[in-house]
Amino acid sequence: MLRPTTGPIRTHQPTIRVTGELGPRYDEILTPEALAFVTSLHDRFGGRRHDRLAERMRHRFEIGNGRDPHFRHDTAHIRDDPQWRVAGAGPGLEDRRVEITGPTDPKMTINALNSGAKVWLADQEDATSPTWRNVIEGQLSLFDAIRGQLSYTSPEGKSYRVTAEQTPTIVMRPRGWHLPEAHIEFTDRTGRTLSASGSLVDYGLYVFHNAQALIDAGRGPYFYLAKLESAEEARLWDDVFTFTERALGIPHGTIRATVLIETLPAAFEMEEILFELRDHCAGLNAGRWDYIFSIIKNYRGRGARFVLPDRSDVTMTVPFMRAYTELLVQTCHRRGAFAIGGMSAFIPNRRDPEVTTRAFEKVAADKKREAADGFDGTWVAHPDLIPIARAEFDAVLGDRPNQVDRRRDDVTVTAAQLIDVHIGLPVTAAGVHANVSVAIRYLEAWLRGVGAVAIDNLMEDAATAEISRSQIWQWIHQDRSLSDGTPITADYVEGLIGRVLGEVARSDGDRFDDAAELFREVALQPEFPAFLTVPAYTRYLA
Repeated sequence: MLRPTTGPIRTHQPTIRVTGELGPRYDEILTPEALAFVTSLHDRFGGRRHDRLAERMRHRFEIGNGRDPHFRHDTAHIRDDPQWRVAGAGPGLEDRRVEITGPTDPKMTINALNSGAKVWLADQEDATSPTWRNVIEGQLSLFDAIRGQLSYTSPEGKSYRVTAEQTPTIVMRPRGWHLPEAHIEFTDRTGRTLSASGSLVDYGLYVFHNAQALIDAGRGPYFYLAKLESAEEARLWDDVFTFTERALGIPHGTIRATVLIETLPAAFEMEEILFELRDHCAGLNAGRWDYIFSIIKNYRGRGARFVLPDRSDVTMTVPFMRAYTELLVQTCHRRGAFAIGGMSAFIPNRRDPEVTTRAFEKVAADKKREAADGFDGTWVAHPDLIPIARAEFDAVLGDRPNQVDRRRDDVTVTAAQLIDVHIGLPVTAAGVHANVSVAIRYLEAWLRGVGAVAIDNLMEDAATAEISRSQIWQWIHQDRSLSDGTPITADYVEGLIGRVLGEVARSDGDRFDDAAELFREVALQPEFPAFLTVPAYTRYLA
């Protein structure tokens, strides 16, 4: 006798299919065993990823309609319990006073490994344009670097190799939950086929190939986690880590994560994020640029009170940024976690001593403030800045590897302080032009596969481009005017787009026209894409 069927009918086995073109050595990364592991990650966690992305939209809709974020009532018991601690530093992460950030192409990998920094943030996220080539060849760079076999010869014939006796500990940053990987398709148990998750592809390939090699080298598989918005997203990553450790046969707690607190919702859940990841957590990072972007994004339609002035005036010392960083240090040290400072965008120019001097002064002041506030380390984006940052942290740390034991019981931060974004400065013509210019020039490079770009002596990446285009959108849609009374309208900005296209040096094969069109879509249209990289990827890189 046939029994009635209950529950879903499983008619398909979950599968992964690579649709991207295969280049030299791609088969060393896209092995059947590695792809089977990535398949298992998608099978177990892909549905929860989609749930979390839907929850982000719901939360953003609530803030946009007047419901401010708050410290959660249902998790007060976590914040009120003084006993629990996170796992803390893994081997090789005890001293993180200077970390260098950068993409994972072979040349930048070698530069980072020779830099003298304590840690290298190997970035598959904001500093990498996610072309298929960058995704897989970045994995090859890391694979070779971890095995001491990386070398590179430029098209001009210049050779690069790792010469440092002590290389930085590698902390790899996979793409955020929101980004797809269109060159790998996942078919789930219902037969539905979608692009794979960029997060699970980046993470899965890296940890599968390198976890044991890293452990054998006395370090471990370590990760930066980008753009988290809630404790539930942290729990999802923690479950991914636990599953990985079982699947690869490595002890529970071997994997370590440092979470970027770079969204406004996450700033209200720092302790909950640490708690959910406590068996795997090393610390938090103040991801300043995406944090500013997140505030603009969430409050873009909430009226004049939430309109920020020129980007250059939104410094780390304005009250709401001070509140955010002070709370981060206090939260971390209360739970035995490292507090890592953010990246100052100023970079030196070896052909212009005056620019270099100014960059050194700006970076030194920024790192001095961080060290004095209690941070245990910081980021730089250029090797020449490492001695500058290290000197400021050496002055505070001395021989100590960190200052995790320094409690910041003097800090009290309220919810109102975190969202009080009033600065009281005007929007200027120079500020509007700078945003249009930076965004178009950055997007042009991004479309060519370059994700970290020096523009006007600042290091720009996807996060700073997001600030530029979201400020333009907000100024137009909140009817802002310049300090001389000129309204900031779409027509006004369109004029600046034409001006920028006339200022840049054009060449055959450049992508400025595509960049301008993309900028119009993400900055001038009524609809506000949550991330510019999503339509940019779908239209041009997928």
